[in-house]
Amino acid sequence: MGLNLTYNDGQTPLDEDEKEGLLIKAISMRSELDEFEQQNIEDAIQWSLTRKLKPEQILSESFIQDLHKRMYGRVWKWAGEYRKTNKNIGVDKLTIPIALRSLIDDAKYWFEHKVYEPDEFAIRIKHRVVSIHCFPNGNGRHSRMIADIIIEKIYKQPVFSWGGNSLSNETDIREYYLKAIRKADKGEFDLLLKFARS
Repeated sequence: MGLNLTYNDGQTPLDEDEKEGLLIKAISMRSELDEFEQQNIEDAIQWSLTRKLKPEQILSESFIQDLHKRMYGRVWKWAGEYRKTNKNIGVDKLTIPIALRSLIDDAKYWFEHKVYEPDEFAIRIKHRVVSIHCFPNGNGRHSRMIADIIIEKIYKQPVFSWGGNSLSNETDIREYYLKAIRKADKGEFDLLLKFARS
């Protein structure tokens, strides 16, 4: 029996095969799933805080996959594995590795040539990662954690607040975030940069 989950705007629905990858069979509600995922994510954050990570480690395909696995590996069997189905967002499933390598090449160039200020560098990478949509689910939280790791480990600056300092509730935060992502999809990053530090 599969999970009966309701998805909010901006969340990626899971295919039946992906639901089969749930490692905790006792989960029956979305709130329970969110709680288990959050515990796993907090462990991944603790892991990242104890590591000295260099730019060449962070800006790599293996790191991007490993981070997703660390964030979701105790909840989902497919954590860290590229999605095998197409979604209503993201690149075609067959082009995920190509799109990711292109992003990594761009990011290394941006970093080496100081093309962007630290916040914009981290946010542009975050945006590209979420736009590629590498994994069956968890792409938004994963891409935000990548940005946090970049800004903290590479630039020694505080992690982003992602709307937590100025917006009143989760619905407001989510709506603003999705609006900012859609603007960034059009090449306009000001709103996403502002949101990341609000």
